[in-house]
Amino acid sequence: MASDPRKLPQALYIAASEESRSLVRRLLAFNFVVLEAANPLDGLGLAEETQPNLILLDNNILHMTSSEAATRIKKILPGTPIVVVSGDTSQGARERALAAGAVGFIPKPIGGDFEELVLAYLGGRVDELEDAERYLREYQLELAEKIEDQTRLLTNTVERNKYLLSQNQKMFAMLDRRHKLLETAARVGQMVTSILDLNELLRHTVNIIYSEFHFYYSGIFLVSEDRQWANLRAGYALAGRRMLDAHYRLPIDEKSMIGRSILNQQAQIALDVAGEESRFKNPYLPDTRSEMALPLIVNSISVGAVTVQSNELNAFNEEDIASLQAMADQVAIAINNAKLMKDLESANKELLRTKTYEAIATATGEAIHWVGNKAAPIPGSVNRAREDVQYLLALVAQLKESELGNASLQAAVQTVREEAEASGLDLNKILEEMSAMKPNRLQTLVSVESLMEDLEIAENSAKTILDIKEGLIGPARQRNDAPVSLSEMITHTVMNMGLPHESVEMTWADDMPLAHVDARQVEQVFNNLIKNAWEALTNAQMPNPKIHVHGRRDENTDFVLVSVKDNGPGIPKEIQEKIWVSFFTTKGGAGGTGLGLSAVMQIVSQHGGKIWLESEIGNGATFFVSLPAEKLYMPEDGN
Repeated sequence: MASDPRKLPQALYIAASEESRSLVRRLLAFNFVVLEAANPLDGLGLAEETQPNLILLDNNILHMTSSEAATRIKKILPGTPIVVVSGDTSQGARERALAAGAVGFIPKPIGGDFEELVLAYLGGRVDELEDAERYLREYQLELAEKIEDQTRLLTNTVERNKYLLSQNQKMFAMLDRRHKLLETAARVGQMVTSILDLNELLRHTVNIIYSEFHFYYSGIFLVSEDRQWANLRAGYALAGRRMLDAHYRLPIDEKSMIGRSILNQQAQIALDVAGEESRFKNPYLPDTRSEMALPLIVNSISVGAVTVQSNELNAFNEEDIASLQAMADQVAIAINNAKLMKDLESANKELLRTKTYEAIATATGEAIHWVGNKAAPIPGSVNRAREDVQYLLALVAQLKESELGNASLQAAVQTVREEAEASGLDLNKILEEMSAMKPNRLQTLVSVESLMEDLEIAENSAKTILDIKEGLIGPARQRNDAPVSLSEMITHTVMNMGLPHESVEMTWADDMPLAHVDARQVEQVFNNLIKNAWEALTNAQMPNPKIHVHGRRDENTDFVLVSVKDNGPGIPKEIQEKIWVSFFTTKGGAGGTGLGLSAVMQIVSQHGGKIWLESEIGNGATFFVSLPAEKLYMPEDGN
């Protein structure tokens, strides 16, 4: 008698072959409710929707290998056992499947012990994998070699491929360096922001900067109480200790990089200090060849500067400024937090320590996770595009001159051959590999469309990574204040956001004055507030989502007040203070960086304004922004 289907475990089987699915369905029908999918994309969706007890992956699936499908399913359902059912008899097939996240590997043809094996894996059996690191590398290589779709005619794309190759190499190098710098800066931020004792923080920061970035020297200066001196408070290794013992300090003026960075609140670079010995010579650091000074800014006030020095010429560039300044901004926040902790410790020591540590640790953990997720697609796209271009070049190099006719095309093909040889590419070996492939595999080997998709993936990932840089350093840019009509600015911003018609209602008081602000920065404030409100409404699936923006003169007539109100679920009281902390986000993996409201508060504060929140669960949220109004000066004679 068959078991009650409602009490049976669910097994999802993903296979392209109807015959295979029918066989597995019959073998497991007594002990399982068998779910089926003919392709991995449908399988991924069905797995996420039904969350089965066990997943079986056939190697005969379209668009991706069973190992790749296992990896993706593992991310969606990390606790669900995955078993690969494969007819792949090649060496290492089982090991690659296990390296991809499968708990077991059942070879085809399926034997009489199939149901027993499946029950064992459901019960917790996990096959062991020896030399896991080796097979993980092989599996990653297998993923990198996967190229889909059809190829196009090559004779019309020779010049384009040549250009794409050179541009790709430049872009990949730039993205790789930028990714590493941002990743390292985020890691430094995580490490230092959890330290709340000021002296310990400064000491650990210079050591972490040195170890993470591999600089020759790093040091931190803090501004004295009279703001006349930059006092060295932490320095790396023996040179740093000697300068600390000598009470090393620099005047805050234009004669030193540290002084200029503090005065101007801008990073300073010297790519060759030998050319400016009178200004940069330091007997404690004789091997310095390049130096960068990064200001430490809190609430528009310079509290000090970080110096990083290299024993190589031209060790820094403009991209480094943005990435390392992001790190310095986090260090500044950490220093400010440490000072606040010290000042308030006597009043509420234990409570303040707990809350501050929790907020900072959560925020920086989200930042590391966010950067890693956004950067993850870049290496895979780079590898696939590189392989794609190599195959294209191999085919191009085989074009016969008599087939081309045009002398320019003949010269271009010859250039491809020469440059490929000069770069170390063995085009003949690549062609041999291609010749050994099956015809259908060869026809889908190279795809310009696939190449362009990989480039787009890398470009989008890089753009997203740059957004975090903009969120970190955007508010620190120099302002250009001028009279601004907030009603016109916000109306224009809403129109450009493309929100549904009538979802945003705007009202403006007749006596609403102009604001005296930096238009670009303040536009970012309201863009973030309206965007956050709309995301809160859509994520909560409100039946009639509505945002109301209202502007008027503030009760303090020197200010103009704008409120952004939504009819969403509201913000819980326990996180209302945390939402202003850098990297804190309630969006989880949905794309939030946690920099929006932090940047908003910083911009408003720098303008001398105020921002606050009023919210109750179930009654929406309202953000109030008070900004300086434009002052009208009347001539003394009244004319």
